[in-house]
Amino acid sequence: MTTDTPAQTEAARARRTGSIGVLLPLTHDLYFSGMLAGILEASYEHDVQLVVAQTLHEHNREVALRRRLAEATDGVLLVLPEESNDDLIAAAASGPMVVLDPLLPLDSGVSTVTVANGEGATDAVDHLLALGHTRIAAITGPPGWVATDTRLEAYQAALERAGVPLDPGLVLHSDFELEAGAEAAAALLELPDPPTAVFAFNDPIAAGAIRAARARGLQVPDDLSIVGFDDIALATAVTPALTTVRQPLQEMGRAAMTLLLRVVEGRIDLPHVELPTRLVVRGSTAPPPRT
Repeated sequence: MTTDTPAQTEAARARRTGSIGVLLPLTHDLYFSGMLAGILEASYEHDVQLVVAQTLHEHNREVALRRRLAEATDGVLLVLPEESNDDLIAAAASGPMVVLDPLLPLDSGVSTVTVANGEGATDAVDHLLALGHTRIAAITGPPGWVATDTRLEAYQAALERAGVPLDPGLVLHSDFELEAGAEAAAALLELPDPPTAVFAFNDPIAAGAIRAARARGLQVPDDLSIVGFDDIALATAVTPALTTVRQPLQEMGRAAMTLLLRVVEGRIDLPHVELPTRLVVRGSTAPPPRT
């Protein structure tokens, strides 16, 4: 890593605005608002101002906003950006930038904060296996996303370690919305040999699966066990309360802001941060029903 001269460092400090730009898909979403809470806490502690904008999952809007914020602030924090690896490497080379929760695979040229997706998915599947389930379905997010692919690989590996054959018919790609989760779960429950458990790749999908089960007169967890991922407020708002993998969303936001400020100061020594997950067992999982 190239080290600036004292004169260059002083000139950079003279240009600073005392503000950081934050780009995230949505501010009202429970998942992103959890991260934003941590970002806000860290900005208060470090006495920096935030300029927050929504990308609305629109690529061109994201690019335009990122460029605008890069010119107006000391650095940019991108949450789940849709730009390619090459685009983000070029952006990082032109100014301080950190990616929180990468959507697409990124290489070492971009500083990132992420979560242990693989370990979390392993804990979810191992929990269901320990209860005695062998017909464990997976309702994933969009293929190609880091979270989707990593969790799917861990799901498959956990079944393989347990000696449970992988049934491709039990894996359905969806998106991370409740309605899509309900549709996918309904399709799984119509199978001639339906699953006794579902690993949903986020909590809204899991809530959709609970809805689909009830629509068919099934009880959760007596007839169908369901595990989610994220542990947002929705996880305890549904009935039964959801067994899920907790992502430390506020801590992720705090870590990303702290890392970005280190990049701004030229004191970066750990460009990639991965935070642990934790399985939270509640009322939506139980042993499989007796045949």
